[in-house]
Amino acid sequence: MGYYWQSVRGQFDIWGREQPIAEVIDAPATPAALKQKLVFALKAREFASAQLALPNNASYQRYANLERPYVVWNVFATPEFSTLPLNWCFVMAGCVSYRGYFAKTDAEAFAKHAADEGNDIYVGGVPAYSTLGWFADPVLNTFVNYPPVELARIIFHELAHQVVYVKGDTVFNESFAVTVEREGLRRWLAANGSNGGDEDRRMVEAMRTHRDDFVALVRHYRVKLETLYKNGRDNNTAPEAMRAAKAQMYSAMRDDYASLKTKWGAADSHAGYDAWFAAPPSNARLASVNLYSEKVPAFEALLEQQGRDLPKFFEAVKALAREGKAVRDARLDAMVKATPKVAQASVR
Repeated sequence: MGYYWQSVRGQFDIWGREQPIAEVIDAPATPAALKQKLVFALKAREFASAQLALPNNASYQRYANLERPYVVWNVFATPEFSTLPLNWCFVMAGCVSYRGYFAKTDAEAFAKHAADEGNDIYVGGVPAYSTLGWFADPVLNTFVNYPPVELARIIFHELAHQVVYVKGDTVFNESFAVTVEREGLRRWLAANGSNGGDEDRRMVEAMRTHRDDFVALVRHYRVKLETLYKNGRDNNTAPEAMRAAKAQMYSAMRDDYASLKTKWGAADSHAGYDAWFAAPPSNARLASVNLYSEKVPAFEALLEQQGRDLPKFFEAVKALAREGKAVRDARLDAMVKATPKVAQASVR
């Protein structure tokens, strides 16, 4: 009940801070930079419904300043020798692979409890989340100052959760939303032509390349670690020996990341990934990345099969959502095999 209460309290706090974006833009006290960002957010919001077939509702028509860097902090946890995340089940969202807290101290307290039980943990700040269409989601200070393409990406991603959401399947939901955001940005850049388009295209291409390289690196070591853990279980390897081998694996992963940065070039283009690797390594960190990327190649293939027609794509995804998880996963895996070029292009 304490967890539900902090969720209700946090949501009411957001509602209490919301103002119509039009009023914020018109207010003399609003800084010019914020006005510019909010004008852009409204344009991205309009584009989402007019060009991407995303819901046309009251979401992202209001603004709230939460006076903190993140709206929630998510806690991910895995067993010490596994990369499979633990799940928690809730009334509205079903079973998910993380727990979200509106206060960082609450997230850290729960993370300590999970760690004391022998789990690997990861606490990550989240700039935006979706209420899945139950309520109108606002633009927040936690992401409004992002670069324009990042701001648009978040709006497209969160609105996608209002189109399709399957209780108990985080990977399905997040991979679908990532696919929608990618297609949305592709169309946004095509529609904006030379109006800042070239710079935005370079930014999006760099973001996508770095993200794909990072995901491929994480996926590679996730597979290697799962093999290590399975062999350890099969051979009854002592926990101390497993921990030493695990530490060596994460050290090798850091070395491979250093090589990856050399390929990327400019230091400002990988600051976020530097921060990710600077924190203590854990299976839970790897699991958090996998939740947002594992099925992206399959959804990209499905989008291609539908002629990149978003309404048809949404209907096909809704049909998948009505199936059981085993059937969904099997059909998505089959799509990757049937369209390998699309899969390779989406996540290298």
